[in-house]
Amino acid sequence: MTLRLEKHGPVSHLLIDRADRRNAFNLAMWRMLPDLLAQAAADAECRVLVVKSASGGAFCAGADIAELVANRDDMAWHEENQQAINRAQFELTRFRLPTVAMVEGDCIGGGCGLALACDIRIAGAGARFGITPAKLGIVYPLHDVKLLVDLVGPGQARRMLFTGMLIDAAEAHRIGLIEELASAEDDLIAQILAASSHSTQAMKGFVRAVLDGQAQDDARSLQVFAAAFGGRDFKEGTAAFLEKRKPTFG
Repeated sequence: MTLRLEKHGPVSHLLIDRADRRNAFNLAMWRMLPDLLAQAAADAECRVLVVKSASGGAFCAGADIAELVANRDDMAWHEENQQAINRAQFELTRFRLPTVAMVEGDCIGGGCGLALACDIRIAGAGARFGITPAKLGIVYPLHDVKLLVDLVGPGQARRMLFTGMLIDAAEAHRIGLIEELASAEDDLIAQILAASSHSTQAMKGFVRAVLDGQAQDDARSLQVFAAAFGGRDFKEGTAAFLEKRKPTFG
């Protein structure tokens, strides 16, 4: 199995398990991803999704170049591959729960796209990042270019895209490509789990709406904001605040 879910209580791990190919993604894996996301989303206990390598080392070396070369003259295959990538990236970007990419090694090309599609990126000291289509004569998907620009701004995005350069974890942190330098995701996950899941899911939706171009409240956002004051998490959160204790959200 090259891609699988492992459940650890309220945390689901989406594991990339193709170490012999440095976790490069092929068409079958892009097809699998939306179904695995749907399984995680349907799990009522799941509160956070972590995307990581199953065995450490490379997070994902990008697309399976051998597969691309083998099918370079098959336009129907390329269309199918493009659709599978676009769907997988769209579904991951809009997954209803908080998502964290834990990057321990190389995170290149399409692998960097997977990390970009997560809400938060954590990198170990040995991580390297690069977007290399310009070295192969191909083009990065517009959806993923937008994710990159949203994180690092157009100037840094151009620098990475035009050169295909590899940058280390410290540089990725400096330009805003990753949020934390750490050897594990445990501390951040614990803090997310201690917060209200209702709040994090609602605010994740608001962040996505802003990134997709919304700048003003609409009827739906106003309703989400107002309804929270009648919810169980508001009752527990305010009680904990007044009693000077940590809240326990359901």
